[in-house]
Amino acid sequence: MKKNAFKNWSSALVLGGSVIAAVPAQAEEVVLNVVTAGAQNMLDYVTDYLGPKFEESHPGVKVRAVSTGAGSAGSQAIYEKLSAQKDQDSWDIDVAVVHQLKAGELVEEGLLARYKDEISTGKLATDDSSTNALGADVTGFVMPMFHSQTAIAYNPLLVTDAPASYNELESWAGKNPGKFGYNGIKNGMSGVSFVTGWIYNFAPDGEKIITGYDAGTAQSWEPALARLKQFNENVTFTPGNAGTLDMLGRGEIAMGPVWVDMFYQWRDEGKLDPNTKLKLIGPGMPGQPMYYVVPKKAAHGDLAREFIELATSPAIQAEGIVSRFSWYPGIDAEHVKDDLDASVWNKLFVDVTPEDLANKGKAFPVAKHLDEIREAYEAQVSN
Repeated sequence: MKKNAFKNWSSALVLGGSVIAAVPAQAEEVVLNVVTAGAQNMLDYVTDYLGPKFEESHPGVKVRAVSTGAGSAGSQAIYEKLSAQKDQDSWDIDVAVVHQLKAGELVEEGLLARYKDEISTGKLATDDSSTNALGADVTGFVMPMFHSQTAIAYNPLLVTDAPASYNELESWAGKNPGKFGYNGIKNGMSGVSFVTGWIYNFAPDGEKIITGYDAGTAQSWEPALARLKQFNENVTFTPGNAGTLDMLGRGEIAMGPVWVDMFYQWRDEGKLDPNTKLKLIGPGMPGQPMYYVVPKKAAHGDLAREFIELATSPAIQAEGIVSRFSWYPGIDAEHVKDDLDASVWNKLFVDVTPEDLANKGKAFPVAKHLDEIREAYEAQVSN
């Protein structure tokens, strides 16, 4: 089940049947339904790797994975499905993978079960993102599947002394006009991340927008945004997340913000100079996790917990998440080191160290402030 899986699954619901009844199962076989938002590689990961691992350790259980699609719309579809079943005694999603923004809403509306403290791996995830989802308290309800992190990619042949902070980058761009590139605020989240980090650095008490909402805070950003508008005069704008990497690979720019996993994919495929490096500049740049959640009335809640416990174990995180996808683990990085080949560790955790991730891997702000950043950029920087 791949591209049409969710469509067929949704059709079964419309016709009055459950997803479990829609596809005949073998006698006594238990079907664990795993529904994931995200790109095709998320579905492939569960279908081709994680599901078979779980089935091997749980004879008589079949993992059925379906995708609701990439981006926020995928998590919204999961939310709508659970909300539609709210008054039923049993729900036909056992495990879901959702984005940060929707996780908070799911918790607030009572659609999720609290489970993190009931699994042995729960104590291995201590990052703020395991409790805070864009300002919403999700303590106990989520386990990060993986972390996506942004950082500054640069060609060391063109950049001999890479900036270590936003302030140093601002100075470098002024001396090297056109050599820094990013995709603004509309064409991909690496640009949104860069702008958000700019606010954290240059606005008064910039990082306070991570934990709470204050309606008057956006007014204090005006000097930081004026500074960003001036900075942009020395910038080359790229057409998107991939566009930044493409221009970096072609030598059209020397430096730009990227998603770390995309960076390593491009470098492994030979699209970037193999010497291209990363720098997570201070005080930090935002990244975001995808979350494993268990619906409150999941038909197989106990199995769902066991599935997530396996999925967040050090060995699976090391092999499945880090080695296969160059994602950062959902659990704290030190717990996967012993299960990784030295070459993998040195690829993913040398340019950006676990200490860098702990100190400079920031969360995105609360949802309302993130919307205000987008609006303020359009009004004060793009004009």
